[in-house]
Amino acid sequence: MIMKFKNIFIAAAVSLLLTSCGLYKKYEPKADIPANVMGTGTAAVSLTGDAVNAESAPKPLSWRQFFVDPLLQKLIEQALANNTDLASARIAVEQSEASLKAARLAYLPSFSIAPQGTLSSFDRSPVAKSYNLPLQMNWDVELFGGITSRKRAAKAVMLQAQYMEDAVRSNLVSSVAQYYCLLQVLDRELEILTLTDSLWNASLETQRALWENGQTYSTAVNQQEASWLSVKTQIVDTRRSIHSTENALCELLAIPPQHIARTTWGTHALIAPEVGNVPGHYPAEMLLRRPDIRLADQMIAEAYYGTQNARSAFFPSLSLSGLLGWTNSGGGAVMDPGGLLLNLVGQLTQPIFQRGKLKANLKIAKLSEQDMRNQYVQTVIEAGNQVNEALADCHAATEKHHFYQRQVAVLHEAYKGTHELMDNGKASYLEVLTAQESLLNAQLNEAMNMYDGAQAVIALYIALGGGGE
Repeated sequence: MIMKFKNIFIAAAVSLLLTSCGLYKKYEPKADIPANVMGTGTAAVSLTGDAVNAESAPKPLSWRQFFVDPLLQKLIEQALANNTDLASARIAVEQSEASLKAARLAYLPSFSIAPQGTLSSFDRSPVAKSYNLPLQMNWDVELFGGITSRKRAAKAVMLQAQYMEDAVRSNLVSSVAQYYCLLQVLDRELEILTLTDSLWNASLETQRALWENGQTYSTAVNQQEASWLSVKTQIVDTRRSIHSTENALCELLAIPPQHIARTTWGTHALIAPEVGNVPGHYPAEMLLRRPDIRLADQMIAEAYYGTQNARSAFFPSLSLSGLLGWTNSGGGAVMDPGGLLLNLVGQLTQPIFQRGKLKANLKIAKLSEQDMRNQYVQTVIEAGNQVNEALADCHAATEKHHFYQRQVAVLHEAYKGTHELMDNGKASYLEVLTAQESLLNAQLNEAMNMYDGAQAVIALYIALGGGGE
């Protein structure tokens, strides 16, 4: 009979041990990014299984390689040093590191000292003095992976904070570059408008001279003056936009509003010569370096260990507690000084009936893990779409640039010819107004298209992982 119970106990113990083995299994990072995630003909490399991970994926270009303008580099360095959002992200990383350190120390027992003194008297008897000076110990012993799961989940949270910091850093670099390019384009627009102001003012004087000589009507002078005044208002708006953009950039740099030094548009290429023109193909593995994808992967890891922890709650838990110290209250004669106090208690707890709480927690944890996996898939899809959109914008801006150049050249010749015809009385003021306004619009559109192209390249830089080192 005893042997029978012994065999049953051994079989149950072995079964319990085998069942709990999976509780110590580590999460395996995802690396299943489809080869065509960036769109047909965009991605050049396919991924299969665990053939690649984020650490072995191609590294994104450093912003120092990408943005070669020395004044822009100086601004980026200043932003990385001073920006408060990035400082908050660094603090979040340090907080998560502290939590991880605490989770790692959870394997060890905790100790505390709780001195206690008592004065007691009954019916005016002499006051009895007693004391306890114990050192208390509490120890939750690792049996079925609960502490390990919580430690690994804390590490996943720490990595999430690090990747969030990477994302904030990359977006900060991108924002500084965008504002800088916008300032350069606004400078270019102001240059165009200032030159137009001078030319249109000369046209206005010509119209006035013709009117005074009876060769045109006063309406021509009024129309020309109205157009000239329109340019004046655009100059005011452009200067205001420059001021506003400088203030926005100063906010990122965490400095008071001030003038931002910058080079003239076209002085430096947006990207380094060795990087070259924007290619049409990128390996899909580059997306594994994106902070948002790495963050989504670690969110799955956190949920995975949450599931493991919910499973471990079904298994027994062992806790040890004890006291060691001195006391002069031993239950018999009062001793002074006191005697040695020693107490050790071990407790094994096996859940039997928890009103469905354990099963509910496990189901919730599994659903949370599945939700994180779905979010990972959506993050990958959005990442591929961002690369595809950025590439399309780059190519569109490049293609339109040649058309705008030709349009400006043609309209400039048309404006000169129409003005000469007007001077000779062979063209009306309406033709001159149309020609000069068409030229101005084409010049401004050309400048804005250059900015759109720069925006697209910066967006592509971020979409491919945006190295923020």
